[in-house]
Amino acid sequence: MARRSRKKRLPAGEFEAVIESLSHEGRGVTHIGGKAVFIDGALPGERVMFRYVKRQRSFDNGIATSILERAPDRVMPRCAHAGVCGGCSLQHLAPEMQIAFKQQAMLEALAHIGGVEPGEVLPPLTDAHWEYRRKARLGVRYVKKKGRVLVGFREKQSAFLADIEACPVLVPEVGERITALCELIGAMDAREKIPQIEVAAGDNATALVFRHLAPLSAGDIEKLRAFEAGSGLKLYLQPGGPDTVTPLTPARDTPLYYEHPDYQVRVDIGPLDFFQVNAGINRRMVPLALSLLALEPEHRVLDLFCGLGNFTLPIARHVGEVVGVEGDATMVARARKTASANGIENTSYYVANLMGEMKNEPWLPQHYDRILLDPPRAGAREVIEKIGPLGAERIVYVSCHPGTLARDAGELVKTHGYRLVSAGVMDMFPHTAHVESIALFVRRS
Repeated sequence: MARRSRKKRLPAGEFEAVIESLSHEGRGVTHIGGKAVFIDGALPGERVMFRYVKRQRSFDNGIATSILERAPDRVMPRCAHAGVCGGCSLQHLAPEMQIAFKQQAMLEALAHIGGVEPGEVLPPLTDAHWEYRRKARLGVRYVKKKGRVLVGFREKQSAFLADIEACPVLVPEVGERITALCELIGAMDAREKIPQIEVAAGDNATALVFRHLAPLSAGDIEKLRAFEAGSGLKLYLQPGGPDTVTPLTPARDTPLYYEHPDYQVRVDIGPLDFFQVNAGINRRMVPLALSLLALEPEHRVLDLFCGLGNFTLPIARHVGEVVGVEGDATMVARARKTASANGIENTSYYVANLMGEMKNEPWLPQHYDRILLDPPRAGAREVIEKIGPLGAERIVYVSCHPGTLARDAGELVKTHGYRLVSAGVMDMFPHTAHVESIALFVRRS
C-alpha cells in the first residue's frame, strides 16, 4: 500500500523578517535559511513580524502580523478588511507607488522574458481608486458556526470567504450592500444552496445574478423581489449554466449598457458578459489605443479578441472597415447586433478559435493596415504566428498579463520585423497586483 504523504506542519508562532523586494503578486519577499518567503501585507525595506500560512518545497508563504519598521510609502488601508480579504493586495501601498510597481513589473517582463525594451514608456493611465469595480464574482457561504451567511471574496491565501461588511472598491450600489446581501440570503430557505453572486454594473443600472443549486421557494422569491424593489438593483436567477439566466422580474428586464460618449457608441451588455471592469480606465484606454493606431479614413483594421466591440465600434467611426474576430459565437452575434443598433455598417465579424490552428479562416489572408489585439491572460502566441507575416504597419496590443505580453512582444520584434515603439501601464485594478498594459509595434521599413 502506498504511504500517504504527510502535510508539512507550519512553524508555530511569529517570526521576524526584513523585506527585500515586492513580488509580481504584490507580496513582500524575504529569504530565511536561503529559502524565499512571500509575505502578504509587507513592503520592501520593512522589518515585520509574520506567521507562516503555507509551505512549499521551493518557497513559503506568510502574512505580516505587525510592522516593526515602516516603509515611507506605506499608507493606512481605507478598508477595515484589507488585511484579511483577498480582493485587494496593495491597499497598504500609496496609489502612486502601486502604479510605479506595475510599470516596473511590465518593463522587467519585457526585458527578461521578451528580451525587448520599448522606445518610449507611456505615461500611466489612472482614474478613481475607489468604487471602480463594476464586474465581480462574489462568493456566498452559509457558515453554521457563525450562524449566518458570508458574501464577498476569499481570504488571502485561503479557501475561506472573508467576513466583510462592505467593499470600497466595488461600485457603491453593491459594495455598500454586502451586509444587506448577507442578511437577505441568510433569511432564505436556500441559504445553503446559493454559492455565488455575479455583479455587473452598466452606466444605466446594476445587476446581480444569483446562482442557486436548488429550486427557490415562493417565500425566497418574494424576499428577492422585495430586495430588488427596495435597492433598485436588477436581480437575475441562474439555476444552471449561463444560458439559464433569467430576470427575476421580466417587466424590468431592460438591457444593461455602457457608452463611449466620444464616439457616439452604446454597447449593450448581458449580466454575465465579459466587459472591462473599470469604466473610467476603459474610457481613457480606448482613445489611447486609437491614437496609437494612427487611423486614417482609408484604413482596414483587424480587431482580434473583439468581444462585444469595445474597440471595434469606436475604431469604425474613423476608418473604412473593421473586421472583428472572437472565439465566442454568442458574443459575435451580440457584436453584430450592437453595431447595427449604433448605425455602424462598416464592420464584419467572424467566429474563430484564436488559440487554435486557424486553418482556412476567410479573414486571415486579407490585407490590413492596422491590427489591434486584446487577448486573455494566456496571450496571443498562436494568432501572432498568423498575423506577423500580414504586413500591417501598426499593431496595438492590450494586455492583462505582463509575462505573455513580453513573450509575444519578443516574437513580434525578433521574428516578424516589428519595433516595440512604446508601452505603458493602465491601472485597471487599483489596490491589486494586476497589471494591465498597452504596447505599440511598428513594422520596420
